[in-house]
Amino acid sequence: MNKVVVFQLSNEQYAIPVEHVVSIEKMSSPTIIPGMPSYMLGVVRIRGELVPVLDTSQILYRLPYTETEKTRLLVVQTDDVYVSFIVDDAKEIIDIPPDMMKQVHMLAYQRTPYFIGIANLPDRLITVIDPTILFNHLEGASIIKEHIKNERQNT
Repeated sequence: MNKVVVFQLSNEQYAIPVEHVVSIEKMSSPTIIPGMPSYMLGVVRIRGELVPVLDTSQILYRLPYTETEKTRLLVVQTDDVYVSFIVDDAKEIIDIPPDMMKQVHMLAYQRTPYFIGIANLPDRLITVIDPTILFNHLEGASIIKEHIKNERQNT
């Protein structure tokens, strides 16, 4: 693992490998889609693509996000769709030296297979997330994928 995009969520720092990240966008009001899972707030159009907007705070902490001027959409490529995660702040791109990456073997992390490691840096800990595993692990992800696929065919 080398370069990651670091983001803030609540009091924690997380990161996504840079090869998954498409862009970082300012928060915009999503168009609500009825019948979607509660963590999906709707869709936004980014570079011509319909992108689901996912409430990362609700997914990880079961609490709705609070919007500030630093709130961002972290747009990532999963297996077959773009999705955007709402984050409190997208901080930086850093290089994590391989010897600073620790695998997680704690019981709590076995229920969260999308946590692929913890960067044990001198001044902070950063949990690294695989966005494809996270999205595919969500209840209702197949409904979202189906909706986006149908929308693509209709445009």
